[in-house]
Amino acid sequence: MDDSGRLARLGNRAAAEVGDGSVVGLGTGATADAMLLALGERVASGLRITGVATSARTAALAEELNIPLRSLDDVESLDLGIDGADEIDPDLALIKGRGGALLYEKLVAQRARRLVIIAASEKLVDRLGTRFPVPVEVVPLGWSHTARSIDALGLNPRLRLTPTGEPFSTDGGHYILDCGTGPIDDAATTATSLKLITGVVDHGLFVGMADLVLTVDGFGEIGELHQLDRPR
Repeated sequence: MDDSGRLARLGNRAAAEVGDGSVVGLGTGATADAMLLALGERVASGLRITGVATSARTAALAEELNIPLRSLDDVESLDLGIDGADEIDPDLALIKGRGGALLYEKLVAQRARRLVIIAASEKLVDRLGTRFPVPVEVVPLGWSHTARSIDALGLNPRLRLTPTGEPFSTDGGHYILDCGTGPIDDAATTATSLKLITGVVDHGLFVGMADLVLTVDGFGEIGELHQLDRPR
């Protein structure tokens, strides 16, 4: 099955998790877009939901699909969040942020009573950092100094650039340092160490947050991984 067919099947499965009347966090990226398309069809058929977008890109697509939106500050909590991931380890810890929306994605995910992650099965890894760098969102002022502090942890940061060579800027106006960590032995400890650095806004390690991971393999088969009894 081609990639578009796989994503469509995964998107349909993820959209089925959304109940009528729900407040739903809407993720960012190609996989999340597939879910949004399927969710838009359900809304057109009468499903009543409120979406909270994690990026300007997602908000624009949701508006095209007539999915009602509210800001995070306008809701008390979210019933459900649905988003993609770059890597997923056996404990359902994640790397997110290749799309540059990690801060808003984490803010929304933390307010969701239940977080569903959707991804191609290739995103499953034995240890985080195996296939992709860890994005770290930093304030632009003094970013090179922040990078040196991150480098002192052995995380090898590199400033993310646009195709024209300018620093990539997030929706929040921050820079991203992509850290070529290699396989991470202890994601929770690395996450804590990064957060303690002045200048770091947040990072793409999502540890202990996912409740359900839905994957799709090359044949279009959907897999499910559950995190049971995770405290909120």
